[in-house]
Amino acid sequence: MTPAHFAFSSSFILGLMGLAFHRTHLLSALLCLEGMMLSLFIALSLWTLQLDSTNFSSSAMLLLAFSACEASAGLALLVATARTHGSDRLQNLSLLQC
Repeated sequence: MTPAHFAFSSSFILGLMGLAFHRTHLLSALLCLEGMMLSLFIALSLWTLQLDSTNFSSSAMLLLAFSACEASAGLALLVATARTHGSDRLQNLSLLQC
């Protein structure tokens, strides 16, 4: 495994562990998701460059576009929950209160 592959796989694993174990605020969960998406984008971009193929060059841009849409939807949900519940703590959110 090259150092670049190790760095991107470890950054993805760290984002996944942060999402799984550090679930106090919605903002920290969204930041972990964004870090995971950025590590996937960089890994996909490097994979395309290593293969010298133009067939997969648009998939990295498509992933980045979906990541931007996910970030904007997440921030909209963060603002909505902060307005309705008063904070962004995930322990205060419940499906039974909706």
